[in-house]
Formats: sequence, structure tokens, C-alpha cells
Amino acid sequence: MQTKTLIWDLPVRAFHWTLATSFAGAWLLADGERLRNIHVMFGYTVLGLVLFRLVWGFIGTRYAQFRSFMYRPREMAAYLRGLLRGQHPHYVGHNPAGSFAIWAILILAALTGLSGYATYNEFGGDALEELHELFANTWMLVVGLHVGGVIVSSLLDRENLARAMVTGYKRAEPAAAIRSGVYGLGSLLLVSVLGFWVWTLVAA
Repeated sequence: MQTKTLIWDLPVRAFHWTLATSFAGAWLLADGERLRNIHVMFGYTVLGLVLFRLVWGFIGTRYAQFRSFMYRPREMAAYLRGLLRGQHPHYVGHNPAGSFAIWAILILAALTGLSGYATYNEFGGDALEELHELFANTWMLVVGLHVGGVIVSSLLDRENLARAMVTGYKRAEPAAAIRSGVYGLGSLLLVSVLGFWVWTLVAA
């Protein structure tokens, strides 16, 4: 019997929302010199979060680990063909389409952050700055597709996937639950990010 089951640990949820906030903040403050330090602050946050996620992808809880959503291209194609036919199997963790978005966002976040760091330190000239903007724009496109996919999947599954990334709970068999929400580490991640933002804003 499927019930509300803990699937997403707090570090994954904290990473998800702080990365989304950082990207949104950096995007909105991309133009203009007056708030450039805050844009850079969000950029550094992105790089730190990606580094954390790379580590957590190997040592984290079951659905946080990369191996839980490493789908082959043919599995992705089969999943999308199934959607067109009205077939929508329920996945406890990331479905194949969602996993594509996660991988793309991680790669683009790293490329955007690294190119931004180089541009900020005046490496690479105008060409690298344009590449930085290209990475950011592509990231925004993937985010749009990801949000659209979440909405569609939520409607098909009759389950609010965005809310699940807030509470950590999804509809699943009790045996699918993770053993711990890892609340200590998740809280430390949140405090670290918020502390870095406050320190940067106060020191500016």
C-alpha cells in the first residue's frame, strides 16, 4: 500500500532550493554594475553547491545518489514514447526525463559558475563573457523545460512534485523510504549558504 513516504533527504532539498534561488538572483542581477557583488555572491554559491552535490551524489541517501537516476538514452526515449501513448509509470525518485534535467542543470551550473569566475577576474576577454551568457541562457531554457516537466508529471501522477521537494515526502511503498532525512547536514548546508549571503551583504 502506497503512503506518504520520506524520499528526499534535507541536503537534497536544501541544495535544490538554494541553487534555484542563487540562479534566479544571479539572473535578475546580471545587468548593472551597482549590484554586481551580489551577482558574484550568487555565482560563488552556485559553485559551492555544485561541489557539495557532486560529493553527495556518491555518499548520500538512496535517491540522492547518481546511480539512482543514471538512465540510458534508450530508456529516456522509451519513457518519452510512453508519455505520447498515454503511459506514465510512477517513479519513486527521478524519472528519466527529470534525470536529464538534473544532469543538464548540474553541468550548466558548473560551466556558468566557472566561466563567470573567469570573467569576473578578467580572464578570457569578451569571448568568455559571451560564453558565460550562453551557458546562463541555456540553463534558463533547461529550467523552463524542467518546470514544465514537473507540472506535467504532477498532473499525470496526481501528486505535487514541487511540494515533495519541500517536505521530502512522496507517495510510495513504505519499504521505499530512506532511513534518515539527514537533517543535521541539511541544516548545516542551509546555515552555511545563508551565513555566506549575510556576510557578503554586510561586508559590501
